[in-house]
Amino acid sequence: MKVLVIWRLLTVGGVNAGWRNRSIYFKKHGIETEFLYTTDHGGLHIMRDVAKVYLTKDDEEIVKIIKNNAYDAIIVVDTKAAYKWIRRAKYKGPVFIEARTPELIKLSPHLASFKGIEPQLIIVPSNYQKRLVSILVEDIPIHVIYNGVDTSFFRALLPEEIDYANTPILPKDKKIVGWIGRVDKRKNWPMLIEVAKKIKSERTDIELWLIGGAQSVQRDEFAVVWKEEQLDDIIKWFPVIPYQQMPHVYAKIRQSGGCTLATTKAESFGNTFIESMICGVPVVASNIRPINEIVDHGKTGLLYRGQNVDDAVKQLYNIIDQPELHQQMSRAAIKRVEEQFAIQVVAEQYIKLLKSKVPFKENGVAEGETR
Repeated sequence: MKVLVIWRLLTVGGVNAGWRNRSIYFKKHGIETEFLYTTDHGGLHIMRDVAKVYLTKDDEEIVKIIKNNAYDAIIVVDTKAAYKWIRRAKYKGPVFIEARTPELIKLSPHLASFKGIEPQLIIVPSNYQKRLVSILVEDIPIHVIYNGVDTSFFRALLPEEIDYANTPILPKDKKIVGWIGRVDKRKNWPMLIEVAKKIKSERTDIELWLIGGAQSVQRDEFAVVWKEEQLDDIIKWFPVIPYQQMPHVYAKIRQSGGCTLATTKAESFGNTFIESMICGVPVVASNIRPINEIVDHGKTGLLYRGQNVDDAVKQLYNIIDQPELHQQMSRAAIKRVEEQFAIQVVAEQYIKLLKSKVPFKENGVAEGETR
């Protein structure tokens, strides 16, 4: 089986991290995945070694790619222009939709019209996202398949396996709180600033690591506030950390007795949560959907109320100041991901779905066809 995934944005975010993991697993099971993007936002390096990537905005080139590659299925991820390309290429195979944008107003244009294409079904990464999509579409089945994490790559590293030489460097006698992702409005960096200010006013044994944001739209705005508030001593910013280094980043956070913090206002899933958890790092995040589908409050992390800074800091302290609780949560987090979010669990669900809709091929010939 040969599948094309179309998405506008080649980022280092959860959508592409999830698809990277899927494509590796798919390949082991006879499914070749290719990717078509229109804009690179720094994510090419995470996809280059696992699958063929097309990067172009040229309509004619895109139509040729679809025409010339005999795809058995096309999966469109929040890209309204894709339906025009598929129609122009006269593609007759099954089309699936992945609806990933967690804000209704931004998701709506991608589901408003399929331009004559009739999608087989819509795939979403959480029950929260299913409810969102059901507001916008009718008469198309919606399936929930969680994002998966490669548990052979992201795992709880032993102390002797950790790369201590590369940044970020683990300081002595400090607990690390990791904040990972884009520096933008939805990820809510202003709340991170307020959390840092409160912690700085109360203690000196905590350091926050901001991982990412090199190409974020609000990076300059963040940088100004970060400096003006004199927080560069407590928030250490690492705009670019290679994807291959992330297990080592999580390992350093875990070894310090720290955790990860999310201040996000909305998510359709949240890959950093399962990455953190499989590496044995508890998560502190807002008690909103779908985060509470992923993080089990009191067992694999702690959830705070809304965007409440005081409550968020309180939950951070609860984990950081109780080493036994930290260790319990670390073990429970690993177990939860292995059971529910490991790539072999969720990608298998995806494969079954594809095979139920795509004609099965034996030696390259579809059932009912002849050479």
